[in-house]
Amino acid sequence: MKIQKYKKKRNGQYELHLDSHRDFCLYEDVILKFELLFKGTIEQDELDKILIYNQECDVYYVALKSLKNRFKSISELRKSLLKKQYPQEYVEKAIEKLLAQGYLNDRNFAKAYINQQMITTLKGPEKIKKELLDKGVLSDIVVEELDAFKIEDQIMRIEKIANRLIKSNKSRGGVVLQKKVVYDLQNLGYSLSHINEVLSYLDLGDTRAIAKKEKDKLYRRLSKKYSGKELENKIKERLYQKGLYYED
Repeated sequence: MKIQKYKKKRNGQYELHLDSHRDFCLYEDVILKFELLFKGTIEQDELDKILIYNQECDVYYVALKSLKNRFKSISELRKSLLKKQYPQEYVEKAIEKLLAQGYLNDRNFAKAYINQQMITTLKGPEKIKKELLDKGVLSDIVVEELDAFKIEDQIMRIEKIANRLIKSNKSRGGVVLQKKVVYDLQNLGYSLSHINEVLSYLDLGDTRAIAKKEKDKLYRRLSKKYSGKELENKIKERLYQKGLYYED
């Protein structure tokens, strides 16, 4: 097959026009590897090799662009490329090349991810650990890099979050309020031992004052429907549900 002409595109690729009315878009890497600018003809077997290498280049550049958009773990990148239905052999070659070039590194990814989560979220170490494991990062790497999340920083965060929860749950008290604070903090990924350490010195509010306020509110609402002993029992029941108890 005779090469009729080349046309360089803006993205650095080349359009290759053959006399057989077949046109191909090739990466510059392919042009250089097969020295196509110095050739006038191409045999079919060479064209087959050119197209295979061009697809390998395509997988690599798509992967590189993906990493520039957002740093990814090896597992995340692999899943992303396979989802595009690239052959696994080409995906693995691209990953090997990116690893060798330093564009792909799970330890650096874990370090950056942990730092970002510490700066932009209130997540605790256990939640961050689970997210990194879900992204395919090895447990040993995650544990080692999570050393950056110092215990004193965790305690400060727990205290900040707990105070916020206490202020936003003024109608709760006692065991119910404590359980709410513990539950929310554990969901964020903080250890129970650190949570209990902070709760041991935090002011959960004047439970009697909260109970009195809630009792008055309940009385105003429920007295429209109940009276006497039944009203008293309904108020006590609702207070108990909030972890409160009040007697005059």
